[in-house]
Amino acid sequence: MGHLILVRHGEPGLKPEERLAGWVDISLSRKGIEEALQCAAELEKFELDLAFASNLVRTQETLFLILSGQKKTGVVVHEKMENEGNPGKTNWYSYPEKLGEKLIPIYFTPSLNERYYGKLQGRKKQKMEEKYGAEKLASWRWNFQPGPPEGESLKVVYERAVPYFKEKILPAVNAGKNVLVCAHQGSLRALVKHIEGISDEDIRKVRFSTGELAIYRYSEGKLIRENAEISSENKKNL
Repeated sequence: MGHLILVRHGEPGLKPEERLAGWVDISLSRKGIEEALQCAAELEKFELDLAFASNLVRTQETLFLILSGQKKTGVVVHEKMENEGNPGKTNWYSYPEKLGEKLIPIYFTPSLNERYYGKLQGRKKQKMEEKYGAEKLASWRWNFQPGPPEGESLKVVYERAVPYFKEKILPAVNAGKNVLVCAHQGSLRALVKHIEGISDEDIRKVRFSTGELAIYRYSEGKLIRENAEISSENKKNL
């Protein structure tokens, strides 16, 4: 029986309660490192087999800290891109298994990146509220669509994250593997919308704190949530 474990990266140096980070690539803060280590402690009972993260460093740092808690070494599997000189791709599960059980294959992909915030990218939330209005900013951030000016809506994130999930991640869980996915507020909300069949309207209520885990068990062809979502009053770093 496989498990799917979703985790939002730890707090980045560009604090999420202050700025709209989006594709701004920044490492974890000290608090973010502590949150990642707490995730590692909470996941000690799981023997992880496979891991995925976005192309942004805050998810990758979180992932490696979690793996350190399992005393495993992550091996990045690089796929060959299709082009005229290279018509094929490497075997998806190709990595040096013969080197020992303490190695775990990991995959980095832009499909799991945070949403691109366009004109709001990296800007202070307070300034954007003053410019566009708090209601409009909240609509862009939490509604399924539309997105911010020249940026991605959650619908756009859904359309790149969910196909990747179906093709690359879900088959591994179905095969009985314990799979860790370290991603962002936007991409995780997109995945949870698909997994739990959440409506376009109700997805507005779904939010991930930094360092928050969502754990699913794969049973009889379905992913079943095992841990309860934290209460809205305890949401932080949104």
